[in-house]
Order: sequence, then C-alpha cells, then structure tokens
Amino acid sequence: MNITFRDTVQSDSETLVGIRIAAMRESLERVGRFDPQRARERFLEAFDPSLCRFIEVDGVPAGFIVVRPREDHWLLDHLYILPEHQGKGLGAAVLLDLFKDADAHHMPIRLGALRGSDSNRFYQRHGFTQTNEAEWDIYYVRQPGGR
Repeated sequence: MNITFRDTVQSDSETLVGIRIAAMRESLERVGRFDPQRARERFLEAFDPSLCRFIEVDGVPAGFIVVRPREDHWLLDHLYILPEHQGKGLGAAVLLDLFKDADAHHMPIRLGALRGSDSNRFYQRHGFTQTNEAEWDIYYVRQPGGR
C-alpha cells in the first residue's frame, strides 16, 4: 500500500463532503443523527483548503485529514477514511505520520469523536486519552512522545 498526501483546493470541497458523509454515515445512523445536508454545511462553513490534504492509496483518494494548528496544540479536526479502505491500517499509518510531525514540534494533538463511533476505540488504541465529554462528542488528547 503506497500512501501519499495531496493538497486540496476549493473546488475539491464537494468531493471532500462526499468522503466525510460516506465515512461518518454508519456512526451517525447508529446515534440517530445522520443528516447529509447538516454534515455538508458543517464541513463547508469551516473548510480551509490550505489545512486539508487528501489521503491517497496507490494514487486513488481514500480519505482526507485536516489539522488546525493552535498556539498550544494541534487540533485533528477531520480524519476520514472511505469505508472500503477502513480496517487495512491506513488510518494508523496516517496517525503515525502525524505523530512524527507533532512530536518533532513538541505539540499535543487534540480531537473530538462522536459518542458511539468506532473511532473512539481507534483513537484510544493509538495513545489518545479522554479529557472531556459533551452530549454528542468525546474529547481526547495525545501528548508529544505518546505520553
């Protein structure tokens, strides 16, 4: 599996929305919150192509990642892998790449995951610890060096 990253541009927004909806559909349906129009609007209102990168496998888009730098941490705002590419180690490989960069900059990584989503177990397996909870989301942090 040859994983590469490609920058996005404004005209990629609808493709990215499609990836987000496909990746989140099952989790959102499980908690009774699947609304493709809402998912589209929430993504587009904060879309910044300079922070977003396609995740490609053998030259084919398989997902995307958005990391928002903050003063004291990096926010992993989006990490979506298309269902047909899930369970193959792609998400783990993307996280390892992100960890190397964050560790080199001594930056914690923070994120929120939908309550009831399989992504909670995924992030916990990769060294994230829970920091807080809200009605729909669980929040995590990974300290530099995996501490």
